[in-house]
Amino acid sequence: MSALFSPFSLGGLALQNRIVVAPMCQYSAKDGQAAHWHTIHLGHLALSGAGLLITEATAVTPEGRISPQDLGLYSDDCQAALARVLRAVRAYSPIPLCIQLAHAGRKASTSAPWSGGRTLAPAEGGWRPLAPSALPFTPGDPAPLELDRAGLARIREAFAQAARRAGELGFDCLELHNAHGYLLHEFLSPLSNRRTDEYGGTLANRMRFPLEVFAAVREATPAAHPVGVRISATDWLEGGWDIEDSIVYARELKKLGCAYIHASGGGTSLEQKIPLAPGYQVPLAERIRRETGAPTIAVGLITRPAQAEEIVASGQADLVALARAMLYDPRWPWHAAAELGERIDAPQQYLRAAPHEHKHLFRNAAP
Repeated sequence: MSALFSPFSLGGLALQNRIVVAPMCQYSAKDGQAAHWHTIHLGHLALSGAGLLITEATAVTPEGRISPQDLGLYSDDCQAALARVLRAVRAYSPIPLCIQLAHAGRKASTSAPWSGGRTLAPAEGGWRPLAPSALPFTPGDPAPLELDRAGLARIREAFAQAARRAGELGFDCLELHNAHGYLLHEFLSPLSNRRTDEYGGTLANRMRFPLEVFAAVREATPAAHPVGVRISATDWLEGGWDIEDSIVYARELKKLGCAYIHASGGGTSLEQKIPLAPGYQVPLAERIRRETGAPTIAVGLITRPAQAEEIVASGQADLVALARAMLYDPRWPWHAAAELGERIDAPQQYLRAAPHEHKHLFRNAAP
């Protein structure tokens, strides 16, 4: 049996295989509410044959959105809009669904990437971002507002409330976004956290607020539903957050019931030095897995089935996540199964799609 197509359990959640569709921002919501685009986007990815589908970063407050077009889960209207999307997806796909909850912190209030991704002023529909410290991400931009205790409490509760909404929506799994220079990562990294209170300075202090948020979310989530965390395991910059810090953090998360670590990297500084190459972040997942015992998801230029198979078979990670590769080829798991000599389920409407040389590809096809 292929390691990539072997089953895996995240807590009590059974996955048919080790392929994960990574969260990908779509910048296509209105007032935080999912639109028809999300039905199309998540709908076709839900038919991919992957073991788990993680939705895009979903803001827990309006000011926690990266852009005015970001998806949110901070109001009844947001919840109702997302419920409509999930009903459509669930009608045709049994794929386990995970929601990624996020707050953009100082990287909030920007235009969509195809509009330049620049910081938006309030007069342009933007707002003043919030952050651990009054340090802008982009030099020359206005400083974000440094969060006080009341602000921290409000955001912590916003994460918990979004988790409760996610449970009501029927998500099978929840992921906290602690990566890519957004709010929770900003607390972790000494490059963005210059606080002098109990939430800044030492590693223990910088981990404090993200750990508080995790604990609040874990408590607000049904016990049977796993809660994982996506981290930037390194800032890719000297003097920043690094893999040693991530190992300490992963151990603390594990104590609180964290089901997995989704190991990405970077995003805190424009000066980062990323050694791009196929699978360049896999060693981060491997080391966290080896030194903490936590299940890990590897990500980062994983594009070929043989590459993904080797990552899982060799114990570098428990699962592999694909983002851009899955957009380019939404049937990537089908093609991986064919290449690796495995079988996979497909919608009954597509059972005639298998080419002759792979006529036995679909498990659920009639003999």
